[in-house]
Amino acid sequence: MTGDLWGIVALVGLLLVNAFFVAAEFSIIAARRSQIEPRAEAGSRAAKTALYAMEHATQMLAATQLGITIASLLILNVSEPAIHHLLEGPLHLTGLNDDITGTIAFIIALIIVSFLHVVFGEMVPKNISFSVPDRAVLILATPLVAIATLFRPIIVALNAIANGAVRLFGVEPKNEAISAFSFDEVATIVATSTREGVLTDSTGTLSNAFEFTTKTVRDSLVPMAKLITLPEDATPEDVERAVAQHGFSRYVLVDEDGEPSGYLHLKDVIDLDDDDEFSEPVPPKRIRQLISIFHDAELEDALATMRRSGSHLGRVFDENGATKGVLFLEDIIEELVGEVQDATRRR
Repeated sequence: MTGDLWGIVALVGLLLVNAFFVAAEFSIIAARRSQIEPRAEAGSRAAKTALYAMEHATQMLAATQLGITIASLLILNVSEPAIHHLLEGPLHLTGLNDDITGTIAFIIALIIVSFLHVVFGEMVPKNISFSVPDRAVLILATPLVAIATLFRPIIVALNAIANGAVRLFGVEPKNEAISAFSFDEVATIVATSTREGVLTDSTGTLSNAFEFTTKTVRDSLVPMAKLITLPEDATPEDVERAVAQHGFSRYVLVDEDGEPSGYLHLKDVIDLDDDDEFSEPVPPKRIRQLISIFHDAELEDALATMRRSGSHLGRVFDENGATKGVLFLEDIIEELVGEVQDATRRR
């Protein structure tokens, strides 16, 4: 009888062990780096260990599978005989012969052990990990990493064999759990959330951001024919007159061939109020340089280039080097947030 009770105790212990490995496995898969990294940066040792486990996912999963397999075999081989033996006594009171009572006891014991194993050893820990993956991985990663380190030679060998088998099917195994959404996944999430009323995008900024990534420079450039330009030898008086007439604060300067050579902002000449300075060409040192941007470049790359150079305007050229127009930083920003008015522009 004492041996049977120890078998029941072993069943409870093995179910807990099995539940631990199942919960650890699913928490590593379901947890998001975006939730764990801030804690790790703040100095949390548990979060740092969790990140390590997520970055070495295949080794950790090999450890969990090894633990689950051993626990499952022990549950069947240690606990089932104990339950079987405890059931045989009451069944003998029915008057059935030993063969029949033994068979019935075995079937009932198998059903009980299977039920407990599936529900409490598998489904309950899995559902908990899926419900609170970030909390679960912070709790379970540390003991799992310790176990994986202790049995590292066995786990590495098993993992190498598994990776070799995967490669036979033409699939390259990944070591790190995928913990980030792809661009299309994020776009789908935003669209679904907006449609269901969970997310509000009244300004269209989010939608514009997704469309922005698919656009090229040619989608936003201003053709030379539509530009209001000034000659290279423009004077502050010419700039002032253009601002009064058109209301823009920036003007592209063109040479004799009509090619853009630079640009001026109103504030570049506003302090040139001396009579001689006002009627003479703007000093070259005050003329801003235009950067050159390929017309098929992605708009977000053009934005990065303009931010690095500090330039608000860029000359757009094609594959032959010919000028196709000018790209304004203002127009790029409008793709993201909607219309942006020049502060000096006429309404």
